[in-house]
This record gives sequence, C-alpha cells and structure tokens, in this order.
Amino acid sequence: MGSTSKTVRFWSLAVLCALLALPATLAAEQPPASALVIPRVDRAPTLEDFLDMKPSPAVEGKLAKVDDFRQTRPSDGKPGTERTEAYLGYDSENLYAVFIAFDSEPQKLRARMVSRENFVGEHGDMVDDGVSVSLDTFNDQRRGYIFQVNPYGVQWDGLYSDNNGFDVSFDTVWHSRAKITGRGFVVWMAIPFKSLRFSSAREQTWAILLNRDIPRKSEVVFWPIYSSKISGYINQAAPMKGLKNISPGRNMQFIPYGALRSFRALDERDANAPAFRGKRAEADGGVDAKLVLKDSLVLDVAVNPDFAQVESDEPQVTANERFELFFPEKRPFFLENASFFQTPINLLFTRRIADPQFGVRLTGKLGPWAVGALFADDQAPGKSVAKNDPMAGQRAYFTVLRVNRDIFKQSSIGFIFTDREFRGDLAGRLLSDLPENAQTRSNRVAGFDGRFRLDQNWSAAFQAATSSTRFLDGTRSAGPAYEVTLNRRGRQFNTSSRFSDRSPGFHTEAGFIPRLDIHEFNQSFSYRWRPEGKHFISWGPNVFGGATWDHSGTRLNWIVVSQLVFDFVAQTRFQLFYAPENERLRPQDFSSLSANRDYHRITRGFSFATGALRQVDIRGEFRFGQRININPPGTLQPDLVNRSSGNLSLTLRPVHQLRIDSAYLLFRLTDRGNHRSIFNNHIIRSKWNWQFNRELSLRVILQYDALLANQLNTTLETRRNFNADFLVTYLLHPGTALYVGYNSNLQNLDVVPCTLPATCSSQIVRTSRFLNDARGFFVKFSYLFRF
Repeated sequence: MGSTSKTVRFWSLAVLCALLALPATLAAEQPPASALVIPRVDRAPTLEDFLDMKPSPAVEGKLAKVDDFRQTRPSDGKPGTERTEAYLGYDSENLYAVFIAFDSEPQKLRARMVSRENFVGEHGDMVDDGVSVSLDTFNDQRRGYIFQVNPYGVQWDGLYSDNNGFDVSFDTVWHSRAKITGRGFVVWMAIPFKSLRFSSAREQTWAILLNRDIPRKSEVVFWPIYSSKISGYINQAAPMKGLKNISPGRNMQFIPYGALRSFRALDERDANAPAFRGKRAEADGGVDAKLVLKDSLVLDVAVNPDFAQVESDEPQVTANERFELFFPEKRPFFLENASFFQTPINLLFTRRIADPQFGVRLTGKLGPWAVGALFADDQAPGKSVAKNDPMAGQRAYFTVLRVNRDIFKQSSIGFIFTDREFRGDLAGRLLSDLPENAQTRSNRVAGFDGRFRLDQNWSAAFQAATSSTRFLDGTRSAGPAYEVTLNRRGRQFNTSSRFSDRSPGFHTEAGFIPRLDIHEFNQSFSYRWRPEGKHFISWGPNVFGGATWDHSGTRLNWIVVSQLVFDFVAQTRFQLFYAPENERLRPQDFSSLSANRDYHRITRGFSFATGALRQVDIRGEFRFGQRININPPGTLQPDLVNRSSGNLSLTLRPVHQLRIDSAYLLFRLTDRGNHRSIFNNHIIRSKWNWQFNRELSLRVILQYDALLANQLNTTLETRRNFNADFLVTYLLHPGTALYVGYNSNLQNLDVVPCTLPATCSSQIVRTSRFLNDARGFFVKFSYLFRF
C-alpha cells in the first residue's frame, strides 16, 4: 500500500509540473486554410508541357495553381527562399500534380539516381531535393497518403497518421517523371484513383499538403502553411474540392511469385548431432492477393510468402544487455498498414511471427471506424526443435483484432485483442528445456485505449490491458498493464510525461514488452532558441528524467540525462550530454547477490551529424563512463566497470548512381582497477548500392562482427562473424520485380566429430579459424496483376 501511494504521489507531482506549462486558456486553433478547387481536365498534362519552367499554351489556365509556399524550417511562416509553383488537375482515372521548382543555384541541387525510396534519410529528412503531395482522402485530419519525388523522378510513398507518424511500408503503383533544367527542376506525378482508398460519395472533399525540400539550406516549405508551432501534420492540410464522379473502381491485385534456390547451412537444432544440411536446387512459389471492399477496406492474403530479398537488420551491440533489444520489422506483408494495429503499449510486434506459411489481414475505415484484423501461422516453434522431437512440425497461430473509433477533434478510442495458440507437448521435459517460442500453450491479451487532442499543442493517450497465459506444463499467469502519456509539441517548448505499469503476471507472446514487474515514470523537457541566422538555426537544452520501481516498492533505477543541442544549416547538428544513473540489482536478478546492491554510474558524451557536403553525410556518437559487467566469471558478483563506446556512420555519393553507407560500432568494457580488458565488440558494416537506372540496381552488404572477450573477467565467448550479401534487383514497379541474390556467412566455429559414437556426440566449438556455416543462392520473380 505504501509503495503504491508513493508511486501515485510521484506521478501526480510530475503531471502537475507538466500541467503548469499549460496555457491559461486553450490556444485557438490555426485558422483553416482556404479551400483549393481543382478542375477536371480533358487532356492529361505532361512533363513536356512545363519544361520551359511555365505551363505551355495547351494547359495554361486549365489547372489549379499554387505558388504561396511558406517555410516550416528554418523559419516558421516566412516565404520560401526559392520560388515553387504547383499545378493540379484530375480526370476519371488520375490526380495530376506538376511542380516547377526554381533554384537560383541549380548547380547545387542534390539529386541522385537511387533505388526507389532511397533518397530519404534515416530520420525522415530529405537527402535529395524533392517535392511531395500529401492527401487526406477521408478529410478526417487523421491519416493521409504521401507521394514524394526527387529531381530524377525516383519515387517515395508512405502513409501518415498523427497518432503513429510515418508508415513507410506502403507501396503502390503511381507514375512520376522529372527533369533538371538550367533554372531548377520540374516534377510530374499521376496518382491513379485505383491506388487510393476514399468514400463512395459522388462529390468528394479531400485535404491536401504540397511540399518542397531544399536540404542544402535545411529548408522545408509547404502550402498551406504547416506550422511547427502546432502539433500534428495532416490536420494542417487545406480542403481540396472539385472532385466529382471518381471511384477507385474494382480493385483486385494478385502477385504470384516463383523462386529457385540452393542452400547449405549448419543445423544446430539437435545439440547431439549438428550437421550440414541443404539442397542443390529447390523450387518454391506463392501468391499475395489484395482485394478492395466497399472502396475503403483492404483484404490482403499471403500464401507461402517469401522474404529472401529483405535487407538484413542494421547492426546493434547486443553483448552485456540484460533485456531484449528491439529490431524493427522489415517484411513487406507485415509492414503494410501496420499503423492500424499500433497502440500505446506495443501489443503487436510482428517479428514474433517468425516463419509464416500463410497470413490474412483486413484493414480500412468505415465512417468513423478504423478496423484491423490479422491471422497468421508460424512454423518457427516446430522448426526450432530436432526432427525427431514430438513438437517437430507443430505451428503456432496468431489472431489480432483492432477497432478504433474517431470521436472528436482528432481524438479516438480503441480496443485490441491478440491471441497466440500453440499445441505443443512437453513429453516429460521441463518447461525450461524448450525453446522460448515453444513454452506457451495459449496467450490472450485484451486492451482498451484512447488518444485525445487537447488543443493545438497538447495531446494525451492511455491504455489499459490484461493478459491470460497458459504454459505447456499447466501453470498459468495473468495480470494487467497500463500506460498514460501527456505530450506538448511546439516550435520552442516541448514536454512529455509517461507512466507505465507492467504487472509480474502480464505476458504477451504477440507484443514487445522487454521488462515486467515495474512501475515506471519518465519526464522530458526541451526548449529551443531560434536565432535563425544564415548558418545557425537553433540551440537549446533537452532534459530527461526517469525512475523505475518494482511492485514491492523497491526502486530499481533512476536516471537524469542533460543534453545541449546546436542545429545548423545543411542538416548539421552537434550535441553534448551528461547522464548520472543509479541501478539496483536484486538476488532474484543474479544468484551471486545475497542482497540488493546499488550501482551508481555517470555517462558523458557527444554526437554530431552533418550533410554540408553534397557527396558526404557523416554521423557519430561517442560515450564514456561506467557500466555494470553482468557476465562475471564463476560466482563473482556483477561489478561496475569502465565503459567506452562509439559509432561512426559515413554515407558517400561519389557519383549520382552510387551510394556507399558504412558504419563502425565499438563497445568496450575494462576493469576499473587494473584497466584490463573485459571485452571489445567491433562491428563494421558497409552497404553499396549501384543504381543503373530507375529499375535496375545492385546491392552489396558486407558485415563483420567480432566480440573479443577476456574470459578471466567475463563468461562471454570470443566470437567472430562475417556475412556477405549480394542482390541484383529489377523493379519495374511495386509487385513486379526480378531478384537474384547470394548470401554467405562465416563464423569461428568447428564441428568436432565424436570418435566413439556409442559414448559421445559431435560438438560445435569456437576456434580461431572461420567456417562457412551458411550460404545460399536464389532467383525470385513476381508479377503484379491488377484488375
């Protein structure tokens, strides 16, 4: 009772501090932008109609014109430094948009021939100059489509919701062309209505945002004004009227694929008989289907999906981590429309569905209701055990239901249900003897959530969920989880409050919850002074504080992070940070501890990033301080040791068709007394993309990961891994593509055969030499049939 009251008092005080920053009266919303009325055209505009940087007589006066583009960055509301004009119209099949982007220094334009969607940076910033159209086809100020094009006509498309941000997985068929001229560049887009979802009304009112990015100036301009003083994006779009008698029509898509592969890999499922297995040639096939129902619901079906062409994960340091690290989903089937299933607590992490053979998903919107449903199997549990195991071949089944209802002022309430079922058999074994993905018979989670727009800056969200889990040994667990957030977003002052509660019995097999049995509170503040000079944009502090308790009232950790951030033009940033932290370990965390033990540590560091040069982007971060060695040898207790870490990323574009992304990560622990090494973790990754034209590309990824461990100070083993991945892609448009790939992996492993089979078994051991433990070659072809 006492621990709960302390937690409540702490949370209440923190929320009170945040509420003190609320305006005395809710600020008035930004006046709505005037409506854009676009005309129906008898003749579709073409790129050639605008190559003189003005409309030709054939289209002059027949399209809606927009030219009052205003800055979002670096100055809010000021006219753009370069003139931009946009022309719009439509016919029975397409929406047309043409941008004329004038540039006083066209020789400084940033434009490359890259693969589709490869001209946007990792944080969403444009690497190339470009323009975009954002469409809210339901005019509900909640979700929108985004279509973006660079000066070579390369496409990027995505979905956006003010609750969940960008969903870059969205891929559809549309058309674009572009041309660099002596006075800037021109972009032409044709967006088929068949590629959009909207209501069946005879006369439509949508909402629209038009945008241009000039990365060398860190300048972003929009029509209508998209103000950074106001929270949200799509809610600032202007009404777009004039659309009559349009329809997405009957929309059915089928993408069959065929694949041929050969592979050889070390099979370690049977620890007593590791062996190489493979096939010289194996044919495979499957199909993805998409059906549009009632113009706004989309039914996706995947039968035997194949993800061979999906890029490997970006590297992360995993050594000496107590809790599971998050690796984002990259498979197209699970990425598309993933925002429909997002909730404040991450109850659907689709990487848990590791090896599906089929999947069905329904997503869409009916009036104020947004719905999502997902059903898929997972062959991974049955493949993670030996072939003679009673559970070999068994599958898990996932079911997810999500309903969300818009209520008022970009606010909504929703419900989610997830279920994972697995019919395994212990067969006399202990539960701990099984792989983690084969220990649970059933896991069901239900939750209720809400998101509320309080005014143009403030928003709040909550979720309450409960779970029921039954394990294969007959034991059960159950418990609730809660999440509450309060956020303010503005141009200068931002703050965020978050309270989380995960009970000891809460469990989700479909979601991502790395830690249970906690109350956690986090609070952050940031402020920016904006001199907005020729080179210097803004500077200011970020402050983050947080604390965690378990449900017995024991405080597990607290942390305060202070940062000072400086932003310059050309996407250049420098940051200093200082972070004291205290972590408490308990005997239940580590058996070598006889009582709770506190570890106080401080981390210092700096980071930087710049895109000042056309051909080079550089990013880096370096940290120094202390860390707990959680893998001490023998019966030694975890101890505080010295830590130094860093990562350096370099992107080179020596010619407009070649992009080289290289990264180096270092994580090092040393003893505080004698300074002897505990371990060094080095990760080097280099990705080369050569774009022959808009359709044909070659990608090469080389990655080396070495953990060099001193086993006098840690139980970790020295390991080395080298992976090479080659992929040739011919992508005509999303759905129609040819892939040819090869992958090879080397590790410092060896298989030691048993000399007396009756008394021993083969073993896998770490050695000083490399073993080619996996390699594979594949050819895959898919084709989009659209009706």
